[in-house]
Amino acid sequence: METSELIKKVRKIEIKTRGLSHNIFAGQYHSAFKGRGMSFSEVREYQYGDDVRDIDWNVTARFNKPYVKVFEEERELTVMLIVDLSDSLDFGTVSRTKREMVTEIAATLAFAAIQNNDKIGVIFFTDRVEKFIPPQKGRKHILYIIRELINFEPQSQRTDVAVPLEFLTNAIKKRCTAFMISDFIDNGDYRNAMTIANRKHDLVAIQVYDRRLASMPKIGLVKFRDAETGEEMYIDTSSPKVQENQQKWWKAQVARLNEIFNKSRVDSVSISTDQDYVKALLNLFAKRS
Repeated sequence: METSELIKKVRKIEIKTRGLSHNIFAGQYHSAFKGRGMSFSEVREYQYGDDVRDIDWNVTARFNKPYVKVFEEERELTVMLIVDLSDSLDFGTVSRTKREMVTEIAATLAFAAIQNNDKIGVIFFTDRVEKFIPPQKGRKHILYIIRELINFEPQSQRTDVAVPLEFLTNAIKKRCTAFMISDFIDNGDYRNAMTIANRKHDLVAIQVYDRRLASMPKIGLVKFRDAETGEEMYIDTSSPKVQENQQKWWKAQVARLNEIFNKSRVDSVSISTDQDYVKALLNLFAKRS
């Protein structure tokens, strides 16, 4: 992409997403993710109503009366965006591709993070970690992230969700809030990697999908190409059997994904490319508040 065109795209996304994060997300984002990082401050005598789980038994034994540990919320969080760049994200049949929506969601969350004085970093992935941008603060850093979201060219076309999750677990030492933004079209087994990552960090899954995957239009014989493997085939989209198989495949995908999220205890939201992602994210934040 030419530099002038890239600058225009970055500016357009900045204007839209910064406005959304400032006017809509700032308060909800803070309340949804506050207190995720807590640090020990002091001990004091137990008072009626204190949580017994906070009792410091060593100090209690020393002074022969109950004392509790007092924690304070850390002023800033570290936020990581884990962004899928596999070729299946280039699919879109309505108003935009999955990749365009992923970019907007990531940019909006990034601006919400810096407005809350949080650090923000990014892991771009396919079936490998394509690029790691360490967490930093500031508008300049955000604009660099948006440029990379728009213009970065991955080496691979395929998807392996486990890879960036393992990288997150190993590379980010301090507990962080991590948003994984993907279509999650991956038949591999990544539940264990997701469970471990969510135990160490606070992981949130944002699935972006196209509704045509759930309900294929009946438009006759169509040539399809698998974006990740390059395999091509002709499919009769008007065939009742094809329609039935497609719907069965999609229901199985949804059921499998929900099972993985539930067993990993990961908060999640699914957003269609023709859906208002602002409303969907606000609902997600409200559930966590």
